[in-house]
Amino acid sequence: MTYLLLKFAHLNAAAFFVGGVFFEVMILSRAAQSLDDAPRQQLTTALGQRARQVMHWVVLVLYSAGLVLAWRYRSVLADPLASHFATLLALKIAVSVIILLHFVGVIVLLRTGRMRPQISRRIHLRKV
Repeated sequence: MTYLLLKFAHLNAAAFFVGGVFFEVMILSRAAQSLDDAPRQQLTTALGQRARQVMHWVVLVLYSAGLVLAWRYRSVLADPLASHFATLLALKIAVSVIILLHFVGVIVLLRTGRMRPQISRRIHLRKV
């Protein structure tokens, strides 16, 4: 039962994370371009604050549940090339670590005040 609850939490957090990133990058950033500077800044500030409140918890649940689930397959991960499952799981873990490092990088840039508009545009796939 615990395994199913962890898997449910992990999959839901993954859906929230991917959905949130998709919405921000593909919909919101494009729609915000049609706004004037003042309303766009208000929208960006308000949504950014709310997203940070929610996404921190989503990422915490996603990675915590993922770690516990991966621990169950530690023997399989000992030799990641032994089976297709082990290879895919190892690749999934590698991609998730890369995403986590980018997520932490953005947090560091925001908290240290080094997030510049040019970096933000690059993150959101907008033309520089």
